[in-house]
Amino acid sequence: MSFRTLLLIALAVPVVLLGGAGLLGLTIPVPHWGRDYVLRFDLGEAAALLSLPPVSGPDDPQRPLVVIDAGHGGRDPGAIGTDPEGQRISEKDITLALALAVRDALLAQGGVRVALTRSDDRILPLAYRPEIARRLEADLFLSIHADSAGDRSEVSGASIYTLSNAASSEAASRFAARENDADRLNGVRIAGQSANVSAILVELSQQRTQEDALDFANLILREADDRLAFVPQPRRAAALAVLRAPDVPSVLFESGFVTNTRDRALLTTAEGRAQYANVLARAIRVYFARRRVPAGSGE
Repeated sequence: MSFRTLLLIALAVPVVLLGGAGLLGLTIPVPHWGRDYVLRFDLGEAAALLSLPPVSGPDDPQRPLVVIDAGHGGRDPGAIGTDPEGQRISEKDITLALALAVRDALLAQGGVRVALTRSDDRILPLAYRPEIARRLEADLFLSIHADSAGDRSEVSGASIYTLSNAASSEAASRFAARENDADRLNGVRIAGQSANVSAILVELSQQRTQEDALDFANLILREADDRLAFVPQPRRAAALAVLRAPDVPSVLFESGFVTNTRDRALLTTAEGRAQYANVLARAIRVYFARRRVPAGSGE
């Protein structure tokens, strides 16, 4: 049997079937939108458009701006601990309370503008957090978290993360590829440059940003001194998405372990949170003072 004959048979069979069904008064169902086989997914809160939060503090755009990010939120509780009464403690509640305490400490001292990525219990897509800092043209980004050690209740102490060098280079390359036509980055115009020149400018900007982030991390350790406990080798680097803004110095502060009695007591009381807030607020103000960004009283 020739190929042409096979092709004619293949084309004729559907026509014969449809014609026969019509003569018999039968109908053949045709797929259409809305049937049960169409899967629908409710993206919920995470699909919300990015909206910029209000900025508190002096009504002067020349004053330095820090964006404070309370980790997790909404249906994402983060690390989970249990207090002596058996009540569940969520990282999302701890981080929000700490972020609010740091904001209030800065505003009470004056001279610094502050914005929170979230000021209530809502979920916020991870990529939105550093993007908020970028769009607000923040001078500093601080993401606050807490940790869990599972059954190892003896593990305690804070730690500080900056972006690893490898992740920094990868983030810079990705940013250059995605936003080659961006206007400025760290004050340097990159619009209209060739792709190679733009990539070099972005990488240089990222290097400067990383140096500033490391300086801020060291200031937190210095200001904490005997006021807060840290894990051994507390300054760390990791490929954390929340730290990948190429033009905003960014640090992630792990405040402690919700599974440790001492850390939990500090993290869940007003007195304990005040200790954290005073240390972080002081480090932020000294950071800005060292860069001669007007922020009221300095060191």
